[in-house]
Amino acid sequence: MNRFALSASRGIARVTGTAFGPYQSAVVRIGFAGTWLLFLLRELPHRAELYGPDGPWSWSLARRLIDGNGAFTALMWADSRAWFEIVYALAVLSAALLLVGWRTRTMSVLFMVGVLSLQNRSVFVGDGGDNVLHLMSVYLVFTRCGRVWSLDARRTRRADAARARGEQVTDRVGPLLWCVTGFALVAVTASGRLFEGEWTVPVLLWAVWAAQAVWWLVGRRAAWSEPRILADVVGNLLHNGALVVIMAEACMIYATAGWYKIQGSRWQDGTAVYYPLHLDYFSPWPALGDLLSASGTMVMLVTYGTVIVQVAFPFTLFNRRVKNVLLVVMMTEHAVIAVVLGLPFFSLAMIAADSVFLPTSFLRRLGGWAARARDGVLAGSGGIPRPRRGEQAPAQAREDAEDPEAARIGFTP
Repeated sequence: MNRFALSASRGIARVTGTAFGPYQSAVVRIGFAGTWLLFLLRELPHRAELYGPDGPWSWSLARRLIDGNGAFTALMWADSRAWFEIVYALAVLSAALLLVGWRTRTMSVLFMVGVLSLQNRSVFVGDGGDNVLHLMSVYLVFTRCGRVWSLDARRTRRADAARARGEQVTDRVGPLLWCVTGFALVAVTASGRLFEGEWTVPVLLWAVWAAQAVWWLVGRRAAWSEPRILADVVGNLLHNGALVVIMAEACMIYATAGWYKIQGSRWQDGTAVYYPLHLDYFSPWPALGDLLSASGTMVMLVTYGTVIVQVAFPFTLFNRRVKNVLLVVMMTEHAVIAVVLGLPFFSLAMIAADSVFLPTSFLRRLGGWAARARDGVLAGSGGIPRPRRGEQAPAQAREDAEDPEAARIGFTP
């Protein structure tokens, strides 16, 4: 009994004291923010037809639908071209800033607002990738996804180094951003528009805004003070819980898709993959589709292989090696779908969701390669001195000095 209690206490201490998967959550952040940003930029010339006043799904039709389902969208707060352009611009800006990890807590909330506002405005625009992005934008709000590979992480390292030198660090941007968002929340709430539909998203906006104030006040205390420890525990629990939900969501997507495919006659006889390759709507490269479908054996293998991989993947999480193999297969399959069927954003969204299962060792090496490539480009352009043979690049040396474990394995975040 004592051994069980000891193990349980260790598990609880680890869950409450650590934010798991910092690299995985960072990749998910970068993946979904980049997917949404690329989509918004590609559809920039057609934005008014898709989500704005020039679309076939008019503002009045959207108003009637939202009055019935209570979905959240800021585009219903005003029926004007100027307001639509503001919301669209904010969606683009929040996605770009979340991508680079600037004020990730605030940007993740604005990112969610942008995704929900545009997608709920025109519910008949999009595909399965938009549904995944819709859900993940909500989950990202609860994660601490800016702890690595972000401008926030760099700012934190610099602030800690300055404090270690005895310098005083003052953050003026954070409180200013909090005041601006608070003023917007108060104004929209006072107008009665915020709580017109379902209350979940509005309450979440107010809760995050209030939590930011508490976090800022607690952050001014010593790291060993009880309020600071409690805030870290709550933040870690929310992050770890959201990460588990993201993983469960990805597993449910594949398991549901796989079991539904099993029930289809075309998937049972091994010919299902043949038909989308010959649909004009999904044939950006007809010659490539004809080439892939020329062999009946290949079509059958891909059809059955797709079903097997999707059904089996949730069960392979108990075996790391098998899971990694199937993960590579699924990401490769999505990359092929992006090219052959012309569904790049659906594939990017699914690859971003799959990234939560990537091994930490691989992500660390990936970060090291990216940092060395960046330092090489900067050194070649004269931005930083090129290291001599046997010396580390400046960024790698700095990170290794701060993280002995990183120095041991030769990784640069």
